[in-house]
Amino acid sequence: MPAIDRLRVAVLISGGGTTLRNLVAQIEQGRLDAEIPLVISSHPEAAGLEFARQHGLRTALFSRAEFNSTASFSSAIFDACRAVEPHVVALAGFLKLLRIPPDFTNRVMNIHPALIPAFCGRGFYGMHVHQAVLDYGAKISGCTVHFVDDEYDHGPIILQKAVPVLEEDTPETLAARVFAAECEAYPEALRLFAAGRLTVRGRRVHILPA
Repeated sequence: MPAIDRLRVAVLISGGGTTLRNLVAQIEQGRLDAEIPLVISSHPEAAGLEFARQHGLRTALFSRAEFNSTASFSSAIFDACRAVEPHVVALAGFLKLLRIPPDFTNRVMNIHPALIPAFCGRGFYGMHVHQAVLDYGAKISGCTVHFVDDEYDHGPIILQKAVPVLEEDTPETLAARVFAAECEAYPEALRLFAAGRLTVRGRRVHILPA
């Protein structure tokens, strides 16, 4: 894929929008040359929706309960995305399963608050992930940015950042350390995408030299 001058990122959220807030901050600080033409939420009370509106971002709501299948839910979301012509779709705490249409293959990213394939899949989100890490006694956690396929936390891995798990950690303190890594990892992955430096072969994402 050739390099993109200004990346258009549609962002999908389900809750408070902390990852959306990070992306907006990165753009405002000049660290990510991008724009967000649309924010989609799966929940009408998501705090991230109000944040998006306060920042003048276009929003849309698609509640999973209003659709009779994952396929119809996904179709509606990607139709809305096509209307704003994004280069990439960024899942930012989006908790619903999607079916990725062919024209969005390797154009949908997600960030997960653990080192996939550990502590991932259905039911592993938010504090559930960090509690599971602590319960297992893992010494390292972190975050994973990956392309999205039709399974939870399963697509090809773009990059990962590790953080230590400390003896005195609670789910909240571990979450804060992991989120700090997420704040660097997601913009980095988007910059690599915009620069045309990501090539996918099977399950391997190769990062081309600058």
